[in-house]
Amino acid sequence: MLNDALFYNLYEIIEGEEFMAPAAPLEHSSFIVELATTIKLYLRRNNSGYVFPDDVDVHLPDGNFFKPDLVVVTKENAAILNRRNAIYGVPDMVVEVLSRSTKKRDLTVKKDAYEKNGVKEYWIVDPLYQSIDVYILRDGKFQLDGEYTHYEEDDVEWVHMSEEDKAAVKSEITLSIFPDLTIKLSEIFVWAKDFGY
Repeated sequence: MLNDALFYNLYEIIEGEEFMAPAAPLEHSSFIVELATTIKLYLRRNNSGYVFPDDVDVHLPDGNFFKPDLVVVTKENAAILNRRNAIYGVPDMVVEVLSRSTKKRDLTVKKDAYEKNGVKEYWIVDPLYQSIDVYILRDGKFQLDGEYTHYEEDDVEWVHMSEEDKAAVKSEITLSIFPDLTIKLSEIFVWAKDFGY
């Protein structure tokens, strides 16, 4: 019997062109696990949706085929989960974690495709700087809702910041799709120090 893994798609389709989708590094995966766990606990308590971490196939209506790092689908949008092993439709929230091989696409063509197809919330995570840019769809266009950053108390940059600058740092994100869910960056970047960040 043939192994299904042999037929697993190791690529994405962006504007009709195939791009390799390499495996995520450890620090990338650990961040996604922390974030997915936090969201999953909320969804389970509220029976309000589904979260899928790493390498779920998402087939968007415009023909683009992506493997986002994390996807959230609300209960109301569950019809897009009607086929085995993939999502056919538009997720409510997508998270992409930047890496050297994917950064340009995550910030440009993939962001544009998520916007065009109507993804309500898009997070771009930079594990190197422990930061997250959150985009919210308003009137069909992504608007930067905020730039969020996590600092350890002994981070050189933090130590040298003025009190005013420290007060301006945003380190908690409230999801637009679930306004009663707030996530602290300190709880999802917990492995950063172990990986040398």
